[in-house]
Amino acid sequence: MDLNQIKQRFQIVGTSNLFMRALQKALRVANTNISILVTGESGTGKDVIPKIIHEKSTRRHGQFIAVNCGAIPEGTIDSELFGHEKGAFTGAINSRKGYFEEANNGTIFLDEIGDLPLPTQVRLLRVLENGEFIKVGSSKVEKTNVRLIAATNLNLLDAVKKNKFREDLFYRINTVEIQMPPLRHRKEDIHLIFRKFTSDFASKNNIPNIKLTDNAIKLIEQYDWPGNIRELKNFAEKICIIEEKRILDGSDLQNHLDLKKDSSSLMAPNKESSNLSEREILYKILFDLKNDLHDLRKITLDLIQGDQTSKNFQVNNAETIQRIYDKENSLEIQKINNKAQIIDQDLIEENLSLQDNECEMIQKALEKNSGKRKMAAKELGISERTLYRKIKQYDL
Repeated sequence: MDLNQIKQRFQIVGTSNLFMRALQKALRVANTNISILVTGESGTGKDVIPKIIHEKSTRRHGQFIAVNCGAIPEGTIDSELFGHEKGAFTGAINSRKGYFEEANNGTIFLDEIGDLPLPTQVRLLRVLENGEFIKVGSSKVEKTNVRLIAATNLNLLDAVKKNKFREDLFYRINTVEIQMPPLRHRKEDIHLIFRKFTSDFASKNNIPNIKLTDNAIKLIEQYDWPGNIRELKNFAEKICIIEEKRILDGSDLQNHLDLKKDSSSLMAPNKESSNLSEREILYKILFDLKNDLHDLRKITLDLIQGDQTSKNFQVNNAETIQRIYDKENSLEIQKINNKAQIIDQDLIEENLSLQDNECEMIQKALEKNSGKRKMAAKELGISERTLYRKIKQYDL
């Protein structure tokens, strides 16, 4: 069975290189028993790869069981996967086979495997290593012979680093990785898939099919489709219902795609609040810089005083410290100016004085904390001693 037959058998549409490469890899590994990890964004059609692999494998006469790991509550997932004995927990009135027992000599597809709890990952690793599992509430070791295909839209390596996914399990399931490309990387397939969805929907609902003009085709090919194939399908079916015309151009599609909206702006705060937040961060950086300079001076002076035999060390370091403090104010002013250019041009035009703003921030912190220096210093991120010195300096 070649690729065209596979596409026809599973009603797959697409000719892009990345997509065809994924299908070819699936066919190459089908006759083996190695574990497969299918990766890709949500909605890219990862679920079709396990079906193809099972259909073309020697296990095709066995069961194919697909399990959505993210849809099963953590408290029952062990029972679902490995089964349980009667009385194992409240409500377990009968013994039950798990999916691994049911899929013996077949294939089990664990979708969203990154959502598996860590204790379940340990059980799964044992199944993959030696084909053994124990039902919930039992002490009897049972055997199964299944092929595992897993899928995820998460970066499992990041999950491993965050201790949310076992490293040994990751390398066990990731023998071969098949990556499903997002629609934005399959521009040439978008119109083909759109036509299939509209044709299927029109036929199913006994309505005339729709067609797109060239500029409408260009429009949907330029759109990023963050929801991938799932979003495209919903869009195609919505267009079939809402639009009365059967030949649609770009202007007919614009409102449905919300092209004029910038999705990034929906998540961003307004300019005023953003500037305020950045400014507070900037002042915190400057306060930290001063603290670091004070610490540097103290440590270096201690070293100088403790080593009377090194005159050159004393002179050179004393001069270095003096230069640091001579340039302290200029460094802080340069720091705030450089940061201000990144934050917003408006901050440059304000030409704020570092000392004035420092004084203003200290004053506000004192007012907010009813003159309590300890609480004000904590809020400003500086020591109480530094705050006291600043109060004297600015005569607050």
